Amino acid sequence: MKKLVLIISFVYVTATFGQDHFAGINTSTRVSILNANNNPAELANLSKKIEINIYGLSFNVANNKIGFSDLTSDTNLEDKLFEGTEPVNFRFDGEILGPSVALRWKKWGFGFTTKAHANFDLVDIDTNLGNAILNSNSNLINSSTISNNYNQRMNGTTWGEVGLSAAKTVYENEKHRLSIGLAVKFLFPGSYSNFGLDQFQGTITVAGGQAFLSNTTATLNIAYSGNLADSFTNFNDYAESVFGSLNGVATDIGFNYQWKDGKKKYKINAGLAIKNIGSMNFKDSNNSSTTYQLNIQPTIQNPNGLNLGQFENIDNLQQVETILINNDYLNALPNKTDFTVKLPTVISLYSDFKIVPKFYITLFTQQKLNSDNRNDQVTSQNVISMTPRFSLGFFEAYSTWTNNEISGVNGGIGFRLYGFYIGSSSVITALANDSKQADLYMGFRWAFL
Repeated sequence: MKKLVLIISFVYVTATFGQDHFAGINTSTRVSILNANNNPAELANLSKKIEINIYGLSFNVANNKIGFSDLTSDTNLEDKLFEGTEPVNFRFDGEILGPSVALRWKKWGFGFTTKAHANFDLVDIDTNLGNAILNSNSNLINSSTISNNYNQRMNGTTWGEVGLSAAKTVYENEKHRLSIGLAVKFLFPGSYSNFGLDQFQGTITVAGGQAFLSNTTATLNIAYSGNLADSFTNFNDYAESVFGSLNGVATDIGFNYQWKDGKKKYKINAGLAIKNIGSMNFKDSNNSSTTYQLNIQPTIQNPNGLNLGQFENIDNLQQVETILINNDYLNALPNKTDFTVKLPTVISLYSDFKIVPKFYITLFTQQKLNSDNRNDQVTSQNVISMTPRFSLGFFEAYSTWTNNEISGVNGGIGFRLYGFYIGSSSVITALANDSKQADLYMGFRWAFL
């Protein structure tokens, strides 16, 4: 399990390269494919008649334990991650926006998009349990009793996506415009792994310099598919298994209102969208999804219970499963060879206000509609943000300030020059304060007519 923490540390550093992807630029006054990804109704407002997306990259890492200053100090990141009593939450979320095209025709807008997604999450991991597994043979472990009424999860997911979208202006006069939009996304699930430990009750004891788990009960879900069946700590497995076979559909529904300021500008641009309504089915020759009743009690063979040192160097869930089965600690419920995973359905609400000519402020919120603790759920974050923006026809500069449920308050800066853009919603706080988030996005699109 030490490999898990090493990969977390590695990703945290290299991902300074958001859950709210493309924050700031996706509510730009230059309405583009990025705006339509945020709300399909924005297709009817495209600034140019035709736009071609060449590439777009967005990576976000957020956690509630390790700050930016910890990466540049002598702090032991493994110990830092599991100190205190607050459960550990960690999110890595990557999105690649591939070749895409959008066009506006009369009162209509149409779009074709391609995307790749990769997620890795730790959800509500108990610090005592995590510390005992990672440091099972050290003097950092103390005996303790753990009682949790929630589901602790370690989850990794990759999938590809091809989207078709359309929007139409349903009402317009000299001052107001109202549009609606719909996106249908065809999903190509790649790989999946999930370790869910629900309603955990147990006792950690120390004997002979080793940590043991006993008097333990929980409901345990172990699921895996594709490359992540073999390893959940090798980042290449995420990158190499994004696109599988077509096996899922999701939809986005959006509404947009503009208080117009002339023919092509606005005083207010506001939108509401419900995104990622759908799920995908994982089908693979090495698929497995099993829910177990975990029961660990002292036996003649194991008088102290389960030796947690056995998990220190594992890197896949099959090894976890084998150790627990061989020690007769699991009572299996029916196994599933195919299983369904829900996308992170969210509701997005935003409004971009013109304050004075060339200066705007955007208010944005994203709220998830499903629980991250469910074993069949890809996670998301609740986000609130504000983005002041200076906008010319060919150039934009803006600063996005967010408050999300994992890493708290973060601030960054972004720029657009014609079709090229680059930005981060955390670089300011990462450099000036002890930020627990790192993200970067960049891309290029070409628009004409």
